[in-house]
Amino acid sequence: MKVRLGVEGLDAGGNVSMQFTEQFDLVVVGAGHAGCEAAVAAARMGLKTALYTLNVDLIAQMSCNPAVGGIAKGHLVREVDALGGIMGEITDAVGIQFRLLNTSRGPAVWSPRAQCDKQAYRFEMREVLESQPNLKIKQAEVAGLILEDPGPHSAFRMQPGNGTEELAAERSPLSAQSDQPENGTHFTEDFEPGTENSRRRRVLGIDLRDGRRVGAGAVVITTGTFLNGLIHCGEQQYPAGRSGEPAAVLLGESLKKLGLRGCRLKTGTPPRLDGRTIDWSRFREQPGDADPTPFSFRTKRVAHHDSQVPCYIAWTTAETHRIIRENVHRSPMYSGQIQSIGPRYCPSIEDKIVKFPDKAMHQLFLEPEGLNTHEIYVNGMSTSLPVEVQLAILKSIPGLENAEMLRPGYAIEYDSIDPTELERTLETKKIAGLFLAGQINGTSGYEEAACQGLMAGINAALKVKDEAPLILNRTEAYTAILIDDLISKGTNEPYRMFTSRAEFRLHLRIDNADRRLTPHGRRVGLISEEAWGEFQAKQRRFEDLKQWLEKTKLTSSMLDQIAASSQCGERAAPLLQNGCSSPAAEMTPAPMGLTLAQLLKRPEIEVGHLVQILRQSKPEFFGRDSAGSQPSTASLSSAERHELKSLETEIKYEGYLLQQQRAIDRLKKSEQRTIPDWFNYGSVSGLSREMQEKLAKIQPRTLAQASRIPGVTPAAVSLVNVYIEIQARRREQAAAM
Repeated sequence: MKVRLGVEGLDAGGNVSMQFTEQFDLVVVGAGHAGCEAAVAAARMGLKTALYTLNVDLIAQMSCNPAVGGIAKGHLVREVDALGGIMGEITDAVGIQFRLLNTSRGPAVWSPRAQCDKQAYRFEMREVLESQPNLKIKQAEVAGLILEDPGPHSAFRMQPGNGTEELAAERSPLSAQSDQPENGTHFTEDFEPGTENSRRRRVLGIDLRDGRRVGAGAVVITTGTFLNGLIHCGEQQYPAGRSGEPAAVLLGESLKKLGLRGCRLKTGTPPRLDGRTIDWSRFREQPGDADPTPFSFRTKRVAHHDSQVPCYIAWTTAETHRIIRENVHRSPMYSGQIQSIGPRYCPSIEDKIVKFPDKAMHQLFLEPEGLNTHEIYVNGMSTSLPVEVQLAILKSIPGLENAEMLRPGYAIEYDSIDPTELERTLETKKIAGLFLAGQINGTSGYEEAACQGLMAGINAALKVKDEAPLILNRTEAYTAILIDDLISKGTNEPYRMFTSRAEFRLHLRIDNADRRLTPHGRRVGLISEEAWGEFQAKQRRFEDLKQWLEKTKLTSSMLDQIAASSQCGERAAPLLQNGCSSPAAEMTPAPMGLTLAQLLKRPEIEVGHLVQILRQSKPEFFGRDSAGSQPSTASLSSAERHELKSLETEIKYEGYLLQQQRAIDRLKKSEQRTIPDWFNYGSVSGLSREMQEKLAKIQPRTLAQASRIPGVTPAAVSLVNVYIEIQARRREQAAAM
């Protein structure tokens, strides 16, 4: 069937009228972790959605480590799941090793991590996408954006070519732009033909390389490392988005012409080994948890609960360090070949040796890439050294002397957009309907990408539906902290999430992500009736049990039961997989009449000690799991264990939580003090030029956001607060005249 391309013209009202090969409510460009979340969210919200990718066989490809979660990253995945995203459920289905990290510390920093089957993750994600109503997957290269200009009778087609862009009806006199970004430097195309920069343009769709034009109410770009990607391995360099995949050069050049500030960033990946050539007896085994912690609140039991595989711990040697020091000049990072900035918290092995010369050895992890492959990922050995040097490094590590390298490590440079160009919704400030998510915004990691993709997809869908956006604040989610940090501070290196970035991390735990965010997901249409019913039932159980503990007084028989449970009875279902202790011997005498909630606040008492009492008095709490979900131990199912531990945290840390809540309330007040769009920083008497420039560049929406901009002082924020009223009165007087 031959498709006839439409010809644009003017409608009866004099507005630009366009015909497209296809028309969608929303288009997502890029099918990585951000793109998949954005596409599924929009489709589930009822929008006709298209997901464009260079290769449908590599949807949700885990380019680096096939693992999900980790410190703070696990929090992000839990939040994605609580809002109605898909990363958590897919990880539970294909994870081959699960560990709950940081359990020796407080519950605010516990984070789940899962080693995944790399191939199975792709297959599972593609199956979810293909079965999703309203969603179409398309394999094509996106070459540019189609923009409507606010001026009369004009619509731009932003495509790289001979330095000019096509207008819908005539040629545009835009000046030619550079075809190649400068390595390691910021690129800014000052798009100012006349007064265009002062008026907001709107995206109308996308141009494909094959000539087709696709219309869309909004576009979400999630291109990862593909924008003008350049791979480095020793002295060799070549354009690529990932090893063996082409870079998105046309789209990269097109985006540079939009007037968005940007920069070049760098990341890297380690070599992969053939597991059959490794002497595993030389390494310490690191098994998964006996009772895995799922990522999704809707998962009762992870798929590979009883068939987890171990990882192994290795160490570099003095010989390793000698080889690296003697060849560090051949690393593109140190030869000057790469000038872009790499991730601070995931440094290359050569960076570790140079920056930490006093360290006698560095830890490495040997991690399987799947159940049906012998490929092993060498976590901790990201490098761009020449291949022969990588081989020498591997042979210097005991146990890897005969290891065969299947794929060498490499570094990759790519274009990103300055995230201060974005609104809180992840929509660009200069172009209406254009949303960005993932590494294009300067972040690193699958989890950071997924949460951005979900929020961009939600807000793009809400914009198309002409509904209020979903904007989370810093007190609600790590996702909100990530977005606020990016849009307020920007970043000149790949941004990684940490629990230390949160002001109120005791409120932002993995166990309460559903209480914090599921109501938001329900409001926008991402939480099904069944999931919502389960969530409400869980909250009722939580409140009922909490009230019962607060009202029930301790008796002598209860104290005997607590002492008995400490002898590895009920507590043999360890809430943290730790050993038994004797609270009867350790705790100070507990007066009769103390409530069980007050008893639980004592550091030596854990909720596991109360399980026998709860079984007798609240039997309805136990045995709820379906037949397909077997108990994780002889006494408690995984779901029961996590619900009880969440309850214990709320009770044990109640004083700290109340103290933080008061600080949260104060922060919310400052967040409510908005800065109007018309506010003029240049007319604020006493505000230094530096402050004016910083505030005018970021354009903060609230006083609280202004206070978080680097270099903006409390005095400057106070001045802005005063002048909001002064300028408002002046506007009123001018309007009255």
